Amino acid sequence: MKRRNILYLCFCMLLLCGCARGKALNGNTEYIYYINTESIGLVKEECSFEGKTVKEKIEFVFRELQKETDSIDYKSAYPEMVKIKGWKLNDSDLEIDFESSYRELDTTQELLLRAATVQTMVQIAGVDYVRFWVDGEPLKDSENNEIGYMSKESFVDNTGSSLHCYQDGNLRLFFANKSGDQLVEEERSVRYNSNISVEKLIVEQLQKGPSIDGAYPVIPPEAKLLSVAVRDGICYVNFDEGFLNMAYSVTPQVMIYSIVNSIVEEGEVSKVQILINGETTVQFQGNISFGEPFTRNLDLVQKEEKEEKVD
Repeated sequence: MKRRNILYLCFCMLLLCGCARGKALNGNTEYIYYINTESIGLVKEECSFEGKTVKEKIEFVFRELQKETDSIDYKSAYPEMVKIKGWKLNDSDLEIDFESSYRELDTTQELLLRAATVQTMVQIAGVDYVRFWVDGEPLKDSENNEIGYMSKESFVDNTGSSLHCYQDGNLRLFFANKSGDQLVEEERSVRYNSNISVEKLIVEQLQKGPSIDGAYPVIPPEAKLLSVAVRDGICYVNFDEGFLNMAYSVTPQVMIYSIVNSIVEEGEVSKVQILINGETTVQFQGNISFGEPFTRNLDLVQKEEKEEKVD
């Protein structure tokens, strides 16, 4: 099941208010994202972004995001103590550096601010990805993993609903067979937080191992998942060096394509790039290069044995 089918299971009501009401000059409606008064969800306000250049529009959006509102229904996602040190645009990547006070945000505040910023900024033509820095250091999650680049796909549009919206879905995962030289399929039902990407969910489920007979784990238990990001149809999966340890009796190909096939099957990407500590200059098990993204390989999937008909 593709991402859109999973996301439809979580319906979120939109709250529309007006900041300079009307259509944007390009014919598309643009919005500034705020948080509701309960500080548990997002509210989007229709607003035409001012500015002739990409950089002018970014400056305008920053001002609007940080401006206190006079509404009783929503407020800025930026507490007064959060300050932006600076920002830069590299091609279509917007890098935002916050002062150290950003680290004082609690988990809910931080996620809301990040979601409001990314969902607003990526509406600007010329901004596809946003990355957060704090005092010159890349933003990390509670497990000390780098957040990395975020796009509109990194967040579910949960305006008007609780931030922690849970939904159900079905995944098609691939694990090793008993001999470790082929892949076997498992259909798994999951319930998960809507703010996690499907691709990251898949890798985390693979790390948990199979739950059916005849299937065996492939990812070493000591392997730490550092980040999962999607860019231009490619999913980047970044592990630490623990991934290089062959903890199970599986071939390197089965280990790699368990991840690749599972992500391509259920996500919205056609390729998967595996990294070790952010590097692709890796020769896995001496003969598999991580230098280029992998495409799906169904030849490794074990064929189901058909029962012979007995007359």
